[in-house]
Amino acid sequence: MTEQTGTLARATLERARIAVGIAFGVSGLAFASWISRTPAIRDALDLSNAQFGLLLLCMSAGAVSALPLSGPLVHAVGPRRTVLLGASAVTVGILAVAAGVTLGVPALAGAGLFLTGTGVSSWDVAMNVEGADVERRLARPLMPRFHAGFSLGTVTGALAGAGCAWLGVPVDWQLAATSLLVIVAVAAAVRMFLPVPVREPGVTAPRSGVLQAWREPRTLLVGLVVLAFAFTEGVANDWLTLAIVDGYGVGDAVGAVAFGVFVAAMTVARMFGGAALERWGRVPVLRATAALALVGLTLVVFAPGLPLALLGALLWGAGASLGFPVGMSAAADEADRAAVRVSVVSSIGYTAFLAGPPLVGFLAEQVGILRSLLVVLGALAIGLLVAGATRPLSDDATVRSDSRQP
Repeated sequence: MTEQTGTLARATLERARIAVGIAFGVSGLAFASWISRTPAIRDALDLSNAQFGLLLLCMSAGAVSALPLSGPLVHAVGPRRTVLLGASAVTVGILAVAAGVTLGVPALAGAGLFLTGTGVSSWDVAMNVEGADVERRLARPLMPRFHAGFSLGTVTGALAGAGCAWLGVPVDWQLAATSLLVIVAVAAAVRMFLPVPVREPGVTAPRSGVLQAWREPRTLLVGLVVLAFAFTEGVANDWLTLAIVDGYGVGDAVGAVAFGVFVAAMTVARMFGGAALERWGRVPVLRATAALALVGLTLVVFAPGLPLALLGALLWGAGASLGFPVGMSAAADEADRAAVRVSVVSSIGYTAFLAGPPLVGFLAEQVGILRSLLVVLGALAIGLLVAGATRPLSDDATVRSDSRQP
């Protein structure tokens, strides 16, 4: 047992590790429950690809608008309450999307996606901060596995979506059932999060230092790394299903399977990513995965048939797998600055989800949905260039915090 684990019972840390894994997994399930049914949602709302891209923008806008407040919120009330608040917003948001689909009202679905986005952002920052804390205390590289839990949740959600599409289950029914599962599972999981230290009476809480974090060059560069890989992942999340369905002339169920292949590859790569990071380090691994994503993207766009396109989805998923978790670990290298730095890095990274859906939707109208995916090449180039920023902080390179900063 390390000195860090000595401050808390080992059993408490292990329960927290399981709870963080559940939080990541349920988050992935909530996301994939509707992403895997995008063709049905698009058709039910009678939207073009460009219009559907704008609808997806609602969720990204909600996430980006809430992210700057997520770090200070975690700092103020702790990860446990922040995750629960975020999950509650996601539950209500998904129910609103279901209602929008039922009534055929795109504006209601868009409002639901906006609310879902706000909940996702605070949930995401809080569970990453909690995961980084557990990782430090147990002195094991756990972040890739936590994010593998998210991917496993998306695999489960994608398979459920494929099954519902095949069985003809209405998408609004599926979304309603998922929303209830989300809040019940999260409410149970957060009870096992690490206890928040009790502040002495009369002691003023230190300021979060969020403005200082926005002026740190390393934090901003780590944010660019996350942005690059988030764009690489997010374009596939939003458009891979539709690209396979429209580009290769297959049914909705096959498109959902392609998305499942993508997220399954991400899950496996994240499960074994910790070992790769321990052996070769953050920077070489990130550069190698960017090259892998490039090969996968090329196959999806230019494959002569569906089998090679599915292989491309697999390679794309593996290549996009480690950028986000490694960026979160790098942002949280210092425990006392973890919450605000994770929120800053997440804010930068989530701009990929803000720009991606409408950009790809616009390009799809001009050059076709498959060729529009080539915009990911720019993100991969950025990832290769700035991957070096994720090197772990050494004692002499640590960015010192200043409690006088707001």
